[in-house]
Amino acid sequence: MSTPPQPTRRAVVAGAAGVAATAATTATASPATAAGSPGSSSRTIKLSVLGTTDLHGNVFNWDYYKDTEFDDSAHNDIGVAKVKTVIDRERAARDHPVLVLDAGDTIQGTPLAYYYAKVQPIGGNVIHPMARAMNLIGYDAAALGNHEFNYGIPLLRTFESQLNFPLLGANAVDPVTKRPVFAPYIIKRIKVDRAPDLVVGILGLTNPGIAIWDHANVEGKMEFPGLVEQAKKFVPELKAKGCDVVIVSAHSGPNTSSSYGDALPYPENAATLVAQEVAGVDAILVGHAHLDVPTRVVDSLVTEGKQVVLCEPLFWGKKVAVFDMELERHGRRWSLVGPITSTTLPTNTAEPDPDVSAAVQEQHDTVIDYVNSVVGTSTVAMSADRAVVEDTPIIDFVNYVQALTVRAALTGADAALPMLSIAAPFNRGASFPQGDVTIRDVAGLYIFDNTLLGSRVTGAQVKDYLEFSANYFKAVDNAGPVAIDDVIRAVTPSAPTGTPDYNYDIVAGLEDRLTYDIDLAQPVGSRITNLQYAGAALDPAQEFVMAVNNYRQGGGGNFPHIKDAPVVYNAQVEIRQLLIDWVVANGEIDPAQFASMDWRLVYDQTPMTIT
Repeated sequence: MSTPPQPTRRAVVAGAAGVAATAATTATASPATAAGSPGSSSRTIKLSVLGTTDLHGNVFNWDYYKDTEFDDSAHNDIGVAKVKTVIDRERAARDHPVLVLDAGDTIQGTPLAYYYAKVQPIGGNVIHPMARAMNLIGYDAAALGNHEFNYGIPLLRTFESQLNFPLLGANAVDPVTKRPVFAPYIIKRIKVDRAPDLVVGILGLTNPGIAIWDHANVEGKMEFPGLVEQAKKFVPELKAKGCDVVIVSAHSGPNTSSSYGDALPYPENAATLVAQEVAGVDAILVGHAHLDVPTRVVDSLVTEGKQVVLCEPLFWGKKVAVFDMELERHGRRWSLVGPITSTTLPTNTAEPDPDVSAAVQEQHDTVIDYVNSVVGTSTVAMSADRAVVEDTPIIDFVNYVQALTVRAALTGADAALPMLSIAAPFNRGASFPQGDVTIRDVAGLYIFDNTLLGSRVTGAQVKDYLEFSANYFKAVDNAGPVAIDDVIRAVTPSAPTGTPDYNYDIVAGLEDRLTYDIDLAQPVGSRITNLQYAGAALDPAQEFVMAVNNYRQGGGGNFPHIKDAPVVYNAQVEIRQLLIDWVVANGEIDPAQFASMDWRLVYDQTPMTIT
């Protein structure tokens, strides 16, 4: 096996923290003119911007949880190795300047990313695999995603130092000075033969939800004001510095909404608002929502006749965004001619780039060996496939380990309270085989890097919590048979494209059973029926300790009460590692130890049949 090459270092543009603006930089490129040749008569030039987002630690077209090549129902492929091939192809097809951007969520999401954050943390000679891969592409800049903060600010800063391009975050600011602690933007000066430079401003915006989702890592260290508010500060600055074009890379979805409701004064998904409300923005590379949006044209509300183009490529490197535009010279400045066009290009027909493959192969192989190591056995096969519509032992296992962990740490009066736990079906493809269970089997059940907390709640709050969780289900008009997809992922005001599986929580008791029906014949807010604890109707005044993850306790999903409930346990331990540690310590996973049928879907009290 060859040793992966170290990334070539060059000057990082605007890499220093704490700056409010960046120095201009120069990119040399061939001109494109109306006549097709450079010269003093150059009147027009073309510019293309290629983009990725939500790569989430994917370098290869590989599913570490299944230990095989990645595939989905649409036969998409994933990973930076294939992305580079597409980007190289698109660069070669153009005889004009091309910029490459990313819209965030880079260093979390796969065992590959986890391993080099927690098992063998980056630093010194240990280079992050995403840094190796992305440096070979030659990005001009990347916006910060919310998942960049999952492993803490020190690791993020180490990752930043390993990149050959800047991480941008105009709305990641110092709590005291309110100045950005990452570069807010860069300015690219593109040389045009015998004509003025084309000056391109690239503004990076991240997600205000970081303040909620990773508050343990950022509280008191960084604040995250709104995208619109910060764009209104920095876009005029870019224009004043002579930018002919302003491109925004925003880790914020195109459909205005917030999973955290009104817990923050700034919306989570605000890319369209930036297009509407901030003068001077020409195009936005969108991230965070995990949608494929080839093109969306948004009318400006502040500049008459102005239209802003949004494009979001599909996550994990499944697609690459392409913006194409033409500009015309007017004296010393350039201005857009006609509309900007955009599309997204699939990577599934591309071969993986050999340079990226060689650079990361050794780390990839190390992680495959790690995730395939056996940590215990299971007495029966278990699957999460139907966990969204029926009580399954594999989700009971998560709740059991969480509840046991919090219970063991409680002291005083809290130790006398009954324990509950919440878990969501994060990965319906997760399963335990009968027999040997590996790290990847357990890690595949809990694919997020959440930590565990315990909060004190009342019976009435538990009822409200369950009612909110039941918003996940669509209304039906009979007890079935009905297909799973016709029951789940209801559209709500905070989830305009459908409630994700990770925002459906299942609540279970430890010492005694918490049982309930979800009656889909009833309206939202009145669906929880036959709610009992220890065989009796739940007492609204009874107190419990409830094990929750940091995403939910921080307000993620905007579930009621839990954000403000008193926290009685917070040891900052990762739930996924707790599950692995439990299997190692106990050796055997036996559903008889933790599984029970505690909830069911019904229609007018009749159990539903879900196919």
